[in-house]
Amino acid sequence: MTDESRATFEPRVFSGVQPTGNLHLGNYLGAILRFVEMQKSFSCIYCVVDLHAITQPVAVWGGPTQLAANIREVTAAFLAAGIDPVKHIVFNQSRVPEHAELAWIFNCVARMGWMERMTQFKEKAGKDRERASLGLFAYPTLMAADILVYRATHVPVGEDQKQHLELTRDIAQKFNNDFADSIRAHGFGDAFFPLTAPLIQGPATRVMSLRDGTKKMSKSDPSDLSRINLTDDRDTIAAKLRKAKTDPEPLPSEVEGLTGRPEAQNLVGIYAALSGQTTADVLGRFGGGQFSAFKAALTELAVDQLGPVGAEMKRLMDDTAYIDGVLKDGAERASAIARPVMDAVKDIVGFIH
Repeated sequence: MTDESRATFEPRVFSGVQPTGNLHLGNYLGAILRFVEMQKSFSCIYCVVDLHAITQPVAVWGGPTQLAANIREVTAAFLAAGIDPVKHIVFNQSRVPEHAELAWIFNCVARMGWMERMTQFKEKAGKDRERASLGLFAYPTLMAADILVYRATHVPVGEDQKQHLELTRDIAQKFNNDFADSIRAHGFGDAFFPLTAPLIQGPATRVMSLRDGTKKMSKSDPSDLSRINLTDDRDTIAAKLRKAKTDPEPLPSEVEGLTGRPEAQNLVGIYAALSGQTTADVLGRFGGGQFSAFKAALTELAVDQLGPVGAEMKRLMDDTAYIDGVLKDGAERASAIARPVMDAVKDIVGFIH
């Protein structure tokens, strides 16, 4: 199957966010804000991937009550940021059983050698691989199923997900090859699944800790001052940015001057992402000036942009009936796409249903 054959598939974007709780600025700039932009150009399916959340020990995802709250929090963040659940589809993964059904088929298509090369499993399992769940090992095939059950043509990917998209393409190619005769016999031509392409949107914003510019912003950091949570109010956002670590030197006028200055690079990157400018643009305005003036401008920008998002998230999270209604409607619309795809897969494989 050539890349050109993708043109025979309806253009569709799929992307998902794990409901791990305590969404922060890194999640917003790295994923959610990009989802808002994508919906202007594509037909989009946005999924809260709750099946993926439980691949780690219960201590990581917090148990049943916490998981339900986290699913609603991610949904509220989607909506508060500006994703339209009427024009596009917003749902949680576990409501559409075709994800798990197709994942089993793909477990039988994928090869053990492919799975063992997945670097994220090695990173997350660490040295105690024998105690890692089978779900953690096999979740890349579920990720492939998430994408291909909608025959999605494009997926936005960061650096940490490129390997999984390559696996998705390998699985699609092998399925198309293994069942080529049956695919043609059932009227699907030369290929049933597209070779999903990465959606490139420019360099992703890598948001680092406000207390240590060498570490990623993380919900697991014991210091709440290290991150801006999406539910933080205006005063809290302002206080955290005022206390954000800097260095004593003025801001440079050239991008190269940020080398070796992780805290400066992080704050300038945050300003650039929130304002829609390049790093060079930001330094062109603030270069040569003291951090105090720049931090005041960054604080004003962040409060103006993030304050309304946090307030709307809190309002939505208090209205669980509305959130659950969005997820129910989205799941019904997602199922209307996924069910015929899964039925066709069963026909192609030879199942009677």
